Amino acid sequence: MDALAGLLEGPRARGAFMIRACFDPPWSVRIEDRAPLTVITMARGDAWLVPDQGEPLRIRPGDIAIARGPDPYLCADDPATAPRAVIHPGGRCATPDGQEIKDYVDLGTRTWGGRSDGSVVALIGTYQLQGELNARLLDALPPLLSLSAEEWDCPFGPLLAEEIARDEPGQEVVLDRLLDLTLIATLRAWFSRPDAAAPAWYAALGDPVVGRALRLIQDDPAHPWTVADLAAKAGVSRAALARRFNELVGEPPMAYLTGWRLALAADRLRDTTDTVGAIARQVGYGSAFALSNAFKRVYGVSPQEHRAGTAA
Repeated sequence: MDALAGLLEGPRARGAFMIRACFDPPWSVRIEDRAPLTVITMARGDAWLVPDQGEPLRIRPGDIAIARGPDPYLCADDPATAPRAVIHPGGRCATPDGQEIKDYVDLGTRTWGGRSDGSVVALIGTYQLQGELNARLLDALPPLLSLSAEEWDCPFGPLLAEEIARDEPGQEVVLDRLLDLTLIATLRAWFSRPDAAAPAWYAALGDPVVGRALRLIQDDPAHPWTVADLAAKAGVSRAALARRFNELVGEPPMAYLTGWRLALAADRLRDTTDTVGAIARQVGYGSAFALSNAFKRVYGVSPQEHRAGTAA
């Protein structure tokens, strides 16, 4: 498993909020749902995404955009159009002054807006992510990113458009997986652009030495790795690996390994009922005591306190 694959194991949709939004100009919706990640693809017409801080982003038919929360933004036909609706956490919709929404209504299965055959149709999928591995992915992204239809032809857009309004058994699972595939394919294409500001760990994957070490850590975090072990597997000296790893990733191999192990532990504390001792063994610590010491040093709380906090 490479580093990108490992991170993308985290943001897996489970009953993600999916909607087909249909409008005629002028239209404008302010997004304040605090969702960590939203995928938007334009099936028809143009739209502007306008963050409170930063430059507006225009998306056209076939384009795909990803908005990283929790900061709010405007989605509209024009940056100057005043919002007619505000989307709050949980998908609650109201007018800007908090009244019942009347301009935009439920138009059928996962379809919302002014009219179902509006001149603008946006397909929107919203993740509700939590966890340390997801945080690493989100930290690597700008508040808004997009790929134009000219840059990259998304193979999943037409299929998502076909499936989103269906109401059949298991449809939510189908849409969740399509959303996951769309996200993964978009991020892979975006990170791979010549001008992409890819995170250090992603760029390092292409290095024959450091990429090999990263994959070893990702594949088997419970192994008692040392710099010497990783260097031997990568076919270089200990000093050469340490120097190159630090240059490309921005931190020493053992610091990266520790961060990865603790991120895994944090997510497993949230997602499973495994004991701290069992999780310690799964991520490469010899005992619950050793994991607890390392966890508290980095996160400021014990594993038990972290579990209680995420369950609250």
